[in-house]
Amino acid sequence: MGAGVMGLLGPAARVAGAAPAQHFVTGAPRMKLGLVTYNLAKQWDVPTLIRNCEAAKFDGVELRTTHAHKVEVALTAAQRAEVKKRFRDSRVELMGLGSAFDYHTPDPVKLAKDIAATKEYIVLARDVGASGVKVRPNGLPKGVPKEKTLAQIGAALRELGEFGQGHGVAIRLEVHGGETSLLPNIKIILDAANHPNVGACWNSNPSDLAGDGFDANFDLVKDRINEVHMRDLYLEDYPFRKLLARLNAIQYRGYCLAEIPESSDPVRVMRYYRALWLAYQGLL
Repeated sequence: MGAGVMGLLGPAARVAGAAPAQHFVTGAPRMKLGLVTYNLAKQWDVPTLIRNCEAAKFDGVELRTTHAHKVEVALTAAQRAEVKKRFRDSRVELMGLGSAFDYHTPDPVKLAKDIAATKEYIVLARDVGASGVKVRPNGLPKGVPKEKTLAQIGAALRELGEFGQGHGVAIRLEVHGGETSLLPNIKIILDAANHPNVGACWNSNPSDLAGDGFDANFDLVKDRINEVHMRDLYLEDYPFRKLLARLNAIQYRGYCLAEIPESSDPVRVMRYYRALWLAYQGLL
């Protein structure tokens, strides 16, 4: 075709005949990528969350309590149904709710209140279509034997696991808190809970490398991981590539959730995060 004819056809015709854009993702990830709303998305309402996650090709989100999306136990039945519908009508899964409940207190009255409040949150998760609730230990109280506190946390989780099972909501124990973030202590808690509906939320803490090292600590809970939180993947103080390799090796099919700081250009940051997450798995 001569240059004159090309000129007559115009740029639109030339674009229409062009080859489709190439993509170099070499395979579909077996895990899912999502976002913790703490801290990047703490100022976003539900429509903004969905819009930004779709733009960055994030599969799902865990909504942290107290943030601007306001998915809290005070919601009416109609409001809960609306939240559920918004996510169901989108490409983004509401994969969980992130609570700040913990069960290490030596005060039995406070412990009972925290357990009761968690049950309300489990019902909220069911109503909005979330498959799980994240809880956490938050340290060991002074003056109380460690073994007693770990057993108490486990007993609370067993009660919550049973309650959650009746509502189709998993309990995800975040590896969190001074001393309680050590994986041997998390294993003791999970052993004390002894419930199939209670698992571990791997939290990508520096303490994962303590004691006998990363692999030994990972092996302590590898059969119980039902959620993963990940910090900024560029950090050189943590073996993120090894973590992803170990997760794929155990055939983990759940969520890896970015728990990262705020940004003035959040979608761009999320896109970079997804690219590095794929590249660390050899998929990009």
